[in-house]
Amino acid sequence: MSFIIASQMEPDFNAHLASHPSALQLIGVPEDRPWDVAAQADILLVRPSQAWKQNRAERPASWPGRLKWVYSSSVGVDFYPPWLLDAPIVTCGRGVAADEIADYVIAAIYAQAKPLDPVTMRSLADFRQQPLGRVTGSTIGVVGLGAIGQAVARRALALGSQVVAVRRSQAQSGLAGVELVSDLADLVSRADHIVLSLPATPQTRHLFNDALFARVKPGAHLVNVARGSVVDQEALLRALDNGPLGFATLDVTDPEPLPEGHALYTHPKVRLTPHVSSNYLLVRHKLLEKVSDDLSRFARGEPPSDIVDPARGY
Repeated sequence: MSFIIASQMEPDFNAHLASHPSALQLIGVPEDRPWDVAAQADILLVRPSQAWKQNRAERPASWPGRLKWVYSSSVGVDFYPPWLLDAPIVTCGRGVAADEIADYVIAAIYAQAKPLDPVTMRSLADFRQQPLGRVTGSTIGVVGLGAIGQAVARRALALGSQVVAVRRSQAQSGLAGVELVSDLADLVSRADHIVLSLPATPQTRHLFNDALFARVKPGAHLVNVARGSVVDQEALLRALDNGPLGFATLDVTDPEPLPEGHALYTHPKVRLTPHVSSNYLLVRHKLLEKVSDDLSRFARGEPPSDIVDPARGY
């Protein structure tokens, strides 16, 4: 089976992709109008570039053209315009960065539970006992139990933490030791660390609002590695300033990046990082393996993995 694939990925990635054993032809993508290749390609491999963000409203007349499949290198498709999902099949890079993001989450939890800078000695006068927090025995709540949430849960269980989780489907987690709960308010009232790893959809927008923050366990730590839109940031600031939330680690915001002078940059109870948890450049090999495997499936006439449900948006 011969097909044409257009790729927005880096030259090194594309060079490896071109060596795929199937009879594919690789073509370039215009940076300012990546959708224009829909008239020429069977497959479009996309990344969250600014062109997609700036053309959200109007669907191009030529879309989806001859495309049979759009492959998003990112797990989330919320960055792209809604009309991208009009392609016959849209798949995503689910699971590629799950371990990296989970490691970020655990690092954030340890940084909050056992902060070493305040107890670092710089003179003899600093030699005094100061209590640190605990990770073993703590409760970690995971909101969204997909590939990232499961990777977090496995690590948390290995550290001796109790894991409670909530997921949209209510399907069993498949992870021994994870307690599934149906009530998000119950989860936040019990968790010492609340990890957000759910997709951004109209249904999850501002899921964490004043009402939910009011149910949070006093002193709890919020870690958001999902999307900024799932948190009402004004409500977050109120919960940090007035309680009960104790601290927030945010790798994502809404908008992203935040405008200069935003309160979250300098808030004493916020650790803000520039969407680095995926460590995406260091896991490009995993994405290449996933794309290559899916191309082999496609060449055999089989469906690729991780097909996005347009109705759910993930």
